[in-house]
Amino acid sequence: MTSTLQPTTTALPPLKLGALAVDPAVVLAPMAGITNPAFRTLCREFGAGLYVCEMITTRALVERSAKTLQMVRATADERDAFSVQLYGVDPATVGRAVEMLVDEHVAGARPAHIDLNFGCPVPKVTRKGGGSALPWRRVLFRDIVRSAVRAAKDVPVTVKTRIGIDADHVTYLDAGRTAQDEGAAAITLHGRTADQLYSGTADWSPIARLVEAVDIPVLGNGDIWEAGDALRMVAETGCAGVVIGRGCLGRPWLFGDLAAAFAGTPRRALPTMAEVAAIMHRHATLLAADEGERHGSTDFRKHVAWYLKGFSVGSDVRRALAMVSGLDELADLLARIPDQPYPAAVLGAPRGRTTPPRPVSLPEGWLADRDDPRPPSGAELDVSGG
Repeated sequence: MTSTLQPTTTALPPLKLGALAVDPAVVLAPMAGITNPAFRTLCREFGAGLYVCEMITTRALVERSAKTLQMVRATADERDAFSVQLYGVDPATVGRAVEMLVDEHVAGARPAHIDLNFGCPVPKVTRKGGGSALPWRRVLFRDIVRSAVRAAKDVPVTVKTRIGIDADHVTYLDAGRTAQDEGAAAITLHGRTADQLYSGTADWSPIARLVEAVDIPVLGNGDIWEAGDALRMVAETGCAGVVIGRGCLGRPWLFGDLAAAFAGTPRRALPTMAEVAAIMHRHATLLAADEGERHGSTDFRKHVAWYLKGFSVGSDVRRALAMVSGLDELADLLARIPDQPYPAAVLGAPRGRTTPPRPVSLPEGWLADRDDPRPPSGAELDVSGG
């Protein structure tokens, strides 16, 4: 199931976020509909790190939305390392949401870490001034970070952002310095602008520039498909850790590869089809335990194509897996796939969504005044997850 790569002396020290030590310095990026308790548990079984829940909307949390309260739950094995990402555009609402997490333990446990989302490039978010559009309004950005840090007390708060809105409206250096000044424990930078969405190749050079510009840890994000990519990012940028998003889709064992790489003894997991099938069934079982068998099996369907990417699987089995509704049915279908080596052709290849670049939708007049402190009208989301 594994192969040994070229030995390396590169070993990354633990990431220090306040009193929280993340070892290895690897963070699972929040992904809507993906980083639920089942997926976080599965990934943690392959390697240590920090596993962040799906993005939680501060308005929905403050209003005690039943769906949001269900989503923001610590599992039994993450009581001491529960990590939450919040989306918000109003400093008061963000502060209140952080207070609920830290003081009221609405997640069932006091979080060990809170991240603020200023990186979402989705048009429905940016057209209202939220996500990756918001750091352009630097005073508002400052006020949100300040409110979160003060409400969090001793819980470390971090910030995740992009390079900027587009090449003409770059924000990451201002955002990094402001986050540092307001007490953020670290900042994550995705190496794309908002208008690039998930297209092309991430530019890691701004990550290196941000490392030079701030004293707090900088985490790198974007196009880490293999553990070797993470080592290269650290070597090229000097970042203190990496944030993994699409690279782990259908490949939770990537976290084991990353742990080995950052310990200085890299190896690559190359599971056979039979081993992948066992992981798939484990994933679906975890979903079923959390959501009920039928709903969990339905939820698992989105993962099937990622797990099977590159494997030779009959079209009839693929179609049936896309409609699976029970664990026994899943086991029977997986048993019909012949065992085979891991397809080397997919190693290092992009996974998940790839969208062409397009101009960023922004509120009218958004770019006119960077120092306008007012929260954007209508930008608060009432649904968590993204």
